[in-house]
Amino acid sequence: MSDETGPKVQIQTGAVGAFLRLAGGYFLRAKGAKWLGFGLLALTLLQILIQIRFNLWNRDFFNALENRDRNAFLWQMVLFVGLAGASMITAVYQLYVKQLVQLRWREWLTKRLLDLWMTNARHYQLERAGESDNPDQRISEDARLAVDSAVDFATGIFNSVVMLIAFVGILWSISGALNLTIAGNAITIPGYMVWAALIYAAIGSGLTYLVGRPMVALNFWRTAKEADFRFGLVRARESSEGIALIGGETDERRGLARLFTNVADAVRDLMRSQRRLMWLTSAYGMLTSVFPTVVAAPSYFSGAITLGGLMQIGSAFGSVQASLNWFVDNFPRLAEWRSSVERLLSFRESLRVIEEMVEDGDQPTIVRVEEKAGEEERVAFRDVQVAFANGSVVIAEASAEVRAGERVLVKGESGTGKSTLFRAFAGIWPWGSGEIHMPPREATMFMPQRPYLPLGTLRGALSYPNPPEKVSNKAAVAALERVGLSHLEDRLEDDERWDQVLSLGEQQRLAFARLLLQKPRWIFMDEATAALDEENQDAMMRLVLEELPKSALISIGHRPGLDAFHERTLHLQRGPEGARLAMRPLGRILRNRKIRIRNPFNRRVRATAG
Repeated sequence: MSDETGPKVQIQTGAVGAFLRLAGGYFLRAKGAKWLGFGLLALTLLQILIQIRFNLWNRDFFNALENRDRNAFLWQMVLFVGLAGASMITAVYQLYVKQLVQLRWREWLTKRLLDLWMTNARHYQLERAGESDNPDQRISEDARLAVDSAVDFATGIFNSVVMLIAFVGILWSISGALNLTIAGNAITIPGYMVWAALIYAAIGSGLTYLVGRPMVALNFWRTAKEADFRFGLVRARESSEGIALIGGETDERRGLARLFTNVADAVRDLMRSQRRLMWLTSAYGMLTSVFPTVVAAPSYFSGAITLGGLMQIGSAFGSVQASLNWFVDNFPRLAEWRSSVERLLSFRESLRVIEEMVEDGDQPTIVRVEEKAGEEERVAFRDVQVAFANGSVVIAEASAEVRAGERVLVKGESGTGKSTLFRAFAGIWPWGSGEIHMPPREATMFMPQRPYLPLGTLRGALSYPNPPEKVSNKAAVAALERVGLSHLEDRLEDDERWDQVLSLGEQQRLAFARLLLQKPRWIFMDEATAALDEENQDAMMRLVLEELPKSALISIGHRPGLDAFHERTLHLQRGPEGARLAMRPLGRILRNRKIRIRNPFNRRVRATAG
């Protein structure tokens, strides 16, 4: 892969320690986590003890065969059944407890990541700043791989260390000394099979590391490209109507094919690396099957050890070798685990950068101050500057004050930052400078152009973000009738993708039904009636005035008809260094004229604008 397309990944040397700092708190703070961990280690240790006893059985079994001792042979078969049963029971519960540790650890880590991500609009700010790609994939897939593999590796390393300690002693005691004569000098090597195993494993591990080292970065690169391709597919599915209407299938196929080409390139690079490693591990594995027998054969032919002793040496050497070869056998999985951990750590680091920027004041940000209970509620801001995440200024200066009960319309050309100012009011847009005084969060409601409808029932969509049980049937039906959605009255408990079932206009009317139910003292609308015709828009705005006459209203909109429902205008004017906000009272004719709003629900009402 060329430098232009290859993985540019900076692998952290302290990834394991950083992962433990991120996820290791589970074993310190989660209820019962320590006991589960100890239980898993105890079962692993019990399985090792059974394997040690199997090694002794291996010697006695082959000695009984060599001596043609029928009674000893039958006893060894009875003993084998007992050991096999104990090993099976231990293995079953060891697997169950291990999976339970993995599940509960993943639950804990996922909840922590969700708390960090879905707090104080960090998810939105992370997306806007472009700090981390595909956070959904990192929280779901990378967290699972990181935790599951960490438990596998921890138990594998523990098993290998204990097995090594146990079987090195056995191998040392039964292999005896090797007597050599080199250049006329007699040399004795005690426990020579132990040294042979250590040298053999060291050579294999060193070669594996050198050949397989590039797989860490390649796994990271492949995972990122897979996530990009999956995101492209999801985006195409969710935008299927727009693609079909405009006939954009050809271009979408081209774009998705390009994303998959990146996946295929990354997989090919990984395949080439795995192929090189496979040559090494295959040769190494083949030699391991005969190496101990070849090395111990001289002692057997000289009569120093029996056939049972030779088999015991082979079994003990295999256990020692398996312990020392843990790194060789697990290197591909280690590389995959390392890439998942790196993605989790980079995700956490991106969140930390956002947190420090917003909370620690390392660079200028918009400060949002909520009024305390008992204070006069208002929206006030002076010399507020709003910028994009890259530092470019969109609003150079904005100063205004809106008192409780006022109705203000924010207008301006497209691109002057109206919606960005709206997000600053909500506290989700930190980039810029200045201070905004806001009423308490529980007294406000923000209505974007495309309302958010959560997964679940229609009642849940009406009550959001409050629990569904907060809305009674009577109140829900009345609200739906007032906004012209009476045909949905019988579907309050239907579980649907309401953002796909309802048209955008119906979704906006549903947002007004939500508004009538929650009755906030402060209402912020950003093109909240853009999908409605003029008659429906007038009806919705009239509902706000009738049902919430004392609530303050700050709207963003372009339609001239909206002026009739507001008392003054804040106008954003484009400038060379960013837009500036100016206050404009509504014209006398507009404020005093009588308007007739034809309600689309077969009611006629008269109103006085302003």
